[in-house]
Amino acid sequence: MAALLELKALTVELPTPNGWIRPVNDLTLCIEGGQSIGLVGESGSGKTMLSLALVGLLPAGASVSGEARLRARDGAKNLAAKLVQKEWRAVRGREIAMIFQEPMTSLNPVMRVGNQIEEAIRAHEPDLKNDAVEERKLAALRQAAMSEPERRAEQYPHQLSGGLRQRAMIAMALATKPKLLIADEPTTALDVTMQKEILQLLQKLQRELGLGLLFITHDLGVVAQVADRLAVLYAGRVVEEGPASEVLGAPRHPYTQGLLAATPRLEPGSLTPIPGSVPQLMALPPGCAFEPRCSLRRSDCSTAVPDLRVASTEHTARCVLV
Repeated sequence: MAALLELKALTVELPTPNGWIRPVNDLTLCIEGGQSIGLVGESGSGKTMLSLALVGLLPAGASVSGEARLRARDGAKNLAAKLVQKEWRAVRGREIAMIFQEPMTSLNPVMRVGNQIEEAIRAHEPDLKNDAVEERKLAALRQAAMSEPERRAEQYPHQLSGGLRQRAMIAMALATKPKLLIADEPTTALDVTMQKEILQLLQKLQRELGLGLLFITHDLGVVAQVADRLAVLYAGRVVEEGPASEVLGAPRHPYTQGLLAATPRLEPGSLTPIPGSVPQLMALPPGCAFEPRCSLRRSDCSTAVPDLRVASTEHTARCVLV
C-alpha cells in the first residue's frame, strides 16, 4: 500500500534567546492508510512539536526542513515546504485532523458544540447547503458515539462531561472526512473507564473509515491497545521503531527498556525509574542523547550519534549494542 504520510529527515528548529534548538531532529517515519502508529516518549521528547509541524501550527519563527509528503486528494504535498496559509487551510482539517489533549481548552466555550462542528465543515465546503451541513454534523456526532446527538449539539462545552467533550472533538475531526487523524494524548484527562471507551472508539473508527492514525502518548499501556507500529522518541530523534508487539515484547534500545521498567504494575517493588532527566536541547551530548542516563553505555556511545540499526525485518533501534 502507498504511504499516506512519509517523513524523511524531518527537522524542526526553533529560535530561543540562547540560540536555535531542534525539538524534532532528522525524523524518518511512514504511515499507511488504515495503519496506526504510536508515538511515545517522555515530556520534551518532541511528540507534540512533530504533530504541530504536520498541521502548520508551529510557533512563529520556526524553521522546517526535510520532507513530509502527504498523499492528498489533489495530489502529493510536501508539508515541510513553505506553504502559504491558503495551502495549509486545504490540509488542516480536510486532509489531516487533530484531536488535542484537553478538549476544554480546544473547544470555544461560548459556542454551542454543534455550531463549532458546522464551522469546521463550512471552512472546507462553503457551498454545502444548510440541510447537508446539518446532516453531516449529526452523522459525525453519531460516528463519535455521542448520546442524544441532537441535544448535545445545542449544548455548550461546559455542559458536557470530559468524555463527551472528547467525543465532540472527535466528531469535529471526522466531519471533514480526513485521511489522517492525529490524536495527541486524547485520554490523559479522562478516568480509566472513559479512557477505555475512547480508545475502543478510535480503533473502531480507524478500522471502519480506513484512517491513518498517529497516536501520541507517554503511556505504554495505552499505546499497546491502539498501535500497529510503535516509534519511541528521545530528545527529538526516533530511537526505536517497529511492530508494537515486537517493540514492547522485545525492546532493543535501553531507553525503551527503561520506559517499560518504569511502567506502574500491580506487583509491589516492580517500578524502576530511569535515572536523570531528558537533556536540555541546548546542551545535547555529542553522541547518543541517552548515554548520560544509560546503565549499558560504552566508550563509543559518547563519540557520535548512532544510526538506526536493523534489529529484525521490521524493527530498528538507534543503539551501538544492536
